[in-house]
Amino acid sequence: MQHIHVLLFDGFTTLDAMGPTEVFSKLEGQFCISYHSRNGGLVTSSTGARVDTQPVEEVLESDILLVPGGLGTRGLVEDAPFLDLLRGIVEKAGTVLSVCTGSALLARAGLLDGREATSNKLAWDWVVTQGPKVRWIRKAPWVVDGKFWTSSGITAGIDMALGFVADKIRPEVARKVAAALEHVWNEDGKDDPFCGFPS
Repeated sequence: MQHIHVLLFDGFTTLDAMGPTEVFSKLEGQFCISYHSRNGGLVTSSTGARVDTQPVEEVLESDILLVPGGLGTRGLVEDAPFLDLLRGIVEKAGTVLSVCTGSALLARAGLLDGREATSNKLAWDWVVTQGPKVRWIRKAPWVVDGKFWTSSGITAGIDMALGFVADKIRPEVARKVAAALEHVWNEDGKDDPFCGFPS
C-alpha cells in the first residue's frame, strides 16, 4: 500500500485536494491517504470546508506527496519557513503531485528549476514569475518530469491523478475509476482545452 500525504494550508482550493484523493480512494487497499499542515489542526479551504490535519513534521517519508493550490499560495510564496518545510518533505517523497498553483509553491522553493511543469492557466502570468528557471509548458493539462507531476487548474488534478493510475497500474483501471466518478477523463496529457483562456 502506498501512503499519500496531502499538504494543506488555509485558503487551499477544495477540489485541488479532494479531486485527486477521490480518485485514489476508489482503489481500495492500494492507497492510504492522510492530511497534514504546518502545525496540524483544522485548516479551512477557500469554500469554508474544514479539514482536521496532522503536523507535517510527523511525515517521515511519503510514497506520494500531494500539494494543492488556491489563494492561500499567494502568501506562502513569501513565507520562507514554509518553503523550507516544503523542501524538506519533498526531499523525502517518492513522488510529488501538484494541482493548480501548488506548482507555484514548488517553483518558488526552487524544486522545479530546470524541469518541465504546468499550472492553472487563469493564474499563469503570476505562476511563471515564481519560477523563472522552470520550463513551463502552457498547453499541457499535466506534465511529468522525474518524480514531479504538475497539473493545470482544479479539475485537471483529477485528470492527472487518473493519468498517474494509468501509468503506475493500468490504463483500463484509470478508465474504470473515471467511470465510477462519472468523469470524462482527458487522457491526452499534451492538450489542455483551457490553455487559450486569458490569465
